[in-house]
Amino acid sequence: MQLITAIIKPFKIDDVRDALSAVGVQGMTVTEVKGFGRQKGHTELYRGAEYSVDFMPKIKIEVAVANEVLDQTVEAITEAANSGKVGDGKIFVVDLTQVIRIRTGETGEDAL
Repeated sequence: MQLITAIIKPFKIDDVRDALSAVGVQGMTVTEVKGFGRQKGHTELYRGAEYSVDFMPKIKIEVAVANEVLDQTVEAITEAANSGKVGDGKIFVVDLTQVIRIRTGETGEDAL
């Protein structure tokens, strides 16, 4: 089992959700986060004053999947979140050693 964490642009969340549903991913956790990568933020003009925006708004998606669908899931996120511009995001994949469904007590892939 793997935990996929994807950091994407906020306007891409609907595309990613649809792509994950198409490959059979049943659940995900979505969090609004802020951060920066290579773009290091940007400057904006507000009421004539220029100010620096250091942290860009992003969406963090967490999905637990079985090893068999890992590649399809990562590919679906990559294709749906890609705009071809700086700041499209990153995907992190981490091994899951144990998953437990609280309601039923199921463990492992049965809990996914």
